[in-house]
Amino acid sequence: MKTTITPAGLKQLLNKGIKPMLLDVRSQEEYSENHLPLAIHVPLETIETGHFVPEPGKIMVTICGKGGGRSERAANYLRKNFSNEVYFLEGGTQAWFS
Repeated sequence: MKTTITPAGLKQLLNKGIKPMLLDVRSQEEYSENHLPLAIHVPLETIETGHFVPEPGKIMVTICGKGGGRSERAANYLRKNFSNEVYFLEGGTQAWFS
C-alpha cells in the first residue's frame, strides 16, 4: 500500500473534486509559516494523545515542513488506529510551494 502522495498527486485529487482532509501536524509556530490552503492545524501531539478523531471514510493527507518525520508518524498512527485512507505529503510544504 502506498503511504505517500506527491504534491502533483494531491493537486490531481483536488482537481477531480476529491477533497481529502489536509492535516498540518507541525507546531503552532511552524504552522504559521507556509501552511497549505485548506489545511487544518492538528499537531502531532494532539493526534497521538487521541484528541483528534477523523471523520469515518474521509481520505486524509498529513503535512509537515519537509514531508517526513512528524508527517509520516502521524499518518502511520492514523492508519493504524482508524480505517481511513491516509497519506503523507512528499516534501511537505516546502515541495508544495517550490
